[in-house]
Amino acid sequence: MEGGVPEVLVVIPARQDSSRFPGKPLAAVAGRPMIQHVVERSRAARLVSRVVVATDDAGIRKAVESFGGEAMLTRADHRNGTERAAEVAARLKAEIYLDVQGDWLIEPATVDALVSAMLEDPAVQVATPCAAITQVNDIMNPHIVKVARDFEGNALYFSRAPIPWVREAGPADAPRHWKHYGLYAFRCEALLEYPALPPGELERMEQLEQLRWLENGFRIGVVETEYEAVSVDVPGDIERAEKFLAGRASSASRRSAG
Repeated sequence: MEGGVPEVLVVIPARQDSSRFPGKPLAAVAGRPMIQHVVERSRAARLVSRVVVATDDAGIRKAVESFGGEAMLTRADHRNGTERAAEVAARLKAEIYLDVQGDWLIEPATVDALVSAMLEDPAVQVATPCAAITQVNDIMNPHIVKVARDFEGNALYFSRAPIPWVREAGPADAPRHWKHYGLYAFRCEALLEYPALPPGELERMEQLEQLRWLENGFRIGVVETEYEAVSVDVPGDIERAEKFLAGRASSASRRSAG
């Protein structure tokens, strides 16, 4: 921390060999590589000091550097993005690290909200955002991860399944399901510890890396946000991502005109 301003480093893990969408980081979304959108939206957050793409692919590094981004080559044997982010944390010093998954289009305000939550409560070691699910079809969609929380806003569980299972109808305007966004904030010590934690059966079955924290007894603070975000898991999601970007561009134009 220099002059009271914390060093906040965004790490964007990116790899070419995604099983569901090979070459995803460089796939064209609204005329630009997916990874470029993620970098630029992360840079737009007010509380972010630096943005680094962590990849094991020379082609991704070259593409990132071509549009003025910063990229770092990392080992190829990482099991998930959080392990790749931990390698960066071991090499680059910061007070708070954010792991922004390379297939998520996140609002910069969501990044700032997560950083603010970490600054307000030094006891929080790991934090992540959620938002109310408003589309019924999203509840059953396994590509949309759901989260259940305790009374203090900590994660009880993350799942691709519709948690909780609602047996009886409640007030129509009360959200019952919350979607998890692929963005995490860490203290340095917690992030460096992650690769040494033993993966559990829940992580293996759900293929959700954040479950390793819960299975090893860590607390994950879940920050509620009203902002939308879109993930690109399969090629068919690109159209949805482009609509999301077009909607944000239209909103920004109206605000500037007003």
